[in-house]
Amino acid sequence: MITTVQQHILQQQKNFPDATGTFSWLLSGVTLAAKMIEAKIRSAGLSDILGAYGQTNVQGEQQQKLDVYANRAMEHCLGLRDSVAALVSEEDDEPVVFNRDGETGKYIIVFDPLDGSSNIDVNVNVGTIFSVFRRPQWGDVNTSVLQQGIKQVAAGYVLYGPSTILVYTTGHGVHGFTLDQTIGAFLLSWENMRMPDSGPYYSVNEANLEESAPEYTQFVHDMRAGKIGEKHGSRYIGSLVADFHRTLLKGGIFFYPPTTKVPHGKLRLMYEANPLAFIAEQAGGMATNGVDRILDIKPEAIHQRTPLAIGSKVEVEALRSALAK
Repeated sequence: MITTVQQHILQQQKNFPDATGTFSWLLSGVTLAAKMIEAKIRSAGLSDILGAYGQTNVQGEQQQKLDVYANRAMEHCLGLRDSVAALVSEEDDEPVVFNRDGETGKYIIVFDPLDGSSNIDVNVNVGTIFSVFRRPQWGDVNTSVLQQGIKQVAAGYVLYGPSTILVYTTGHGVHGFTLDQTIGAFLLSWENMRMPDSGPYYSVNEANLEESAPEYTQFVHDMRAGKIGEKHGSRYIGSLVADFHRTLLKGGIFFYPPTTKVPHGKLRLMYEANPLAFIAEQAGGMATNGVDRILDIKPEAIHQRTPLAIGSKVEVEALRSALAK
């Protein structure tokens, strides 16, 4: 028996008598955009979609053509949903706010439309990350955007690779789906995914370790030597979604420490760290900035950066303890 992502969401809603189906309709916007992005990526070498767009985003990063396409696809597919009050994207300076009252526009969607897009020209995995918040009934929509990760009502990612995979949580377990090209639907592949308590891999850009605190370098040495569980091997793709997906399935740790070049960390709190932290915790893992739980951090800006260590409990707790010393 096959189960599509839409069927799965409807089955989940049976546990909530007050559910109206609004969230199901909203998530269908994400899956539609994902199919559009996947189709464009699959034909990237055959069409004029590779390479730089010629502009930089608010992060000061060079936009790729696929960045722009993915952003437009997400904004189009989600902006048509009446339940959306605002959209926050890595590619936009400010939130896109819709003139919908609190009774109609109930959700705020935060997303990175194409994470790891610098890898697309060399045919390496990329992904889409998204996060859903409820819009408070009071206050301005723009100020309502800055909510702690613990207040997420849903989060997920799409990984574009040998197969296209959607993973999401609504706070009741983590579930994974694979896109079946023959019928154009995401089908259930993993239900109630659990991250191992420990794993064999660590994932970090080791070229940057010299610019980070010495505790991070020592932590890597300890993992290699088998002082933190079994001996760990290095696995680093350079696309956050791909590195996290492997960590979710196999266990271990991914971390991006603060460095002299990026003293506040490189990854964005709201649309990279928060959604993946929510998924990690729902799967039995952990996520920290080295001191605090990621989901407890109160954002001060939509593009705020943070250090991130995420993965299995044994490795993340060991790193946090090392930094505390």
